[in-house]
Amino acid sequence: MTSRVTVDPDAGRRRTRRNALRALGVSALALAVAPVVAAAWPRRSARPEESDFDETYRGHRIRGAQAHAGQAAYLGARTPGVHPWDVTVDGRPLHLMRRADGTYLSMIDHYRSYPTALEATRAAVDELGAGRHLRVAAMVEGAVGHGLHA
Repeated sequence: MTSRVTVDPDAGRRRTRRNALRALGVSALALAVAPVVAAAWPRRSARPEESDFDETYRGHRIRGAQAHAGQAAYLGARTPGVHPWDVTVDGRPLHLMRRADGTYLSMIDHYRSYPTALEATRAAVDELGAGRHLRVAAMVEGAVGHGLHA
């Protein structure tokens, strides 16, 4: 007895097209779901972890420590933000402001932002130059004034 098997010449192409359509559908689904998964995925900051600093930079003693939640920042003023900084240059307070993107600017150089508090402090010292020091003006209606002193 002989058996006859018939082969459909288009069967290979149909499987190929079907597989291609499946792959395209899976890819489209993955592209649609990827942003949701990426948003929910915990990520580490690309910014290096900041730590307290105490160093001499260009002849000025700079110190910085992260203030703990609930602790009054420099001169008794509370600074909003996750990790406010208590920073001094030669023992005098330097006010750093945290921007929405996580960078810092200082009261001396407030036209440019820096990725870390240390870099912002060093930039302020660069602006001060040699022989100039920070000064703190008298408190006026709860606000602290700042400036330079030759």
